[in-house]
Amino acid sequence: MNSSNPKNAGSSLDALMTSFNARILELQQLVIARNMYPASSIPDLSDVDAAVSALELQVQTIKDSFRNEMEAIPKAKKCIDACMQQQKKLQNMSLYIPSQMADKTTLSNSETSRVLFPEFSGLDSGSFEASKLDVEPAALPKEKKGRGPPPTWYVTGSELDSLSSYMRGRLTLEKVNAAISDMASYAEANTQLIAAPKKKLAENLWEKALEIRDIATMEGIKGKHFFLEADIKGPALKLDNPGKAILTVLRHLGRFNETRVGHHRVFILHKPH
Repeated sequence: MNSSNPKNAGSSLDALMTSFNARILELQQLVIARNMYPASSIPDLSDVDAAVSALELQVQTIKDSFRNEMEAIPKAKKCIDACMQQQKKLQNMSLYIPSQMADKTTLSNSETSRVLFPEFSGLDSGSFEASKLDVEPAALPKEKKGRGPPPTWYVTGSELDSLSSYMRGRLTLEKVNAAISDMASYAEANTQLIAAPKKKLAENLWEKALEIRDIATMEGIKGKHFFLEADIKGPALKLDNPGKAILTVLRHLGRFNETRVGHHRVFILHKPH
């Protein structure tokens, strides 16, 4: 600073003070900004942004899944309706099938024979017919001719819907009708035992065959298809809580009646009216 020129010295000092005051103002603004947006908040905001992005992605995935499910519902309804119509047609057709024809929903005679008479299962049909000449007089031969296949009187959807919700519970039409197929299989196995000669029976089945033959001669059972409580072993019908509920429903709908013979609980199948 040139001390010999007081005017110039004063101007330089004023400029210096103005610059100093401007710098102080800038520093004050920086301090305020630092207090408003501390450096530690930046990572927190980044985490929040990442979390929000992840949630948006999940919401979009849920929307896509929900849309796909909504689009599939009409197709599933059409499929269910078609199945119900087909089932009704088959049930109506079954009413007109001659009793001599084997029921496809039950065990076939050949399949049941393989189960009950393992030593006889290797014979072909010609050998089987020839072997009939050697059969000893079987129990109840007249009933064997007129017995026919066990009835499979399936339940319709309207019948199941007519039951009270307390009786129906969580049972479905498929489960109930699968149980009817099982019952027909049990009855068919007992029919085979009634008609089988002793020498064609497996050794462990002879005592049961005698019991079944005695039961088959009882009043109210003779000439009808039946099975025992001890026969109930699945696959669809079992002696558990759902199985007992199914039996209650089928008894109420008139698919069978039951009686007691000695210590046996006997279920007698009914034919469609």
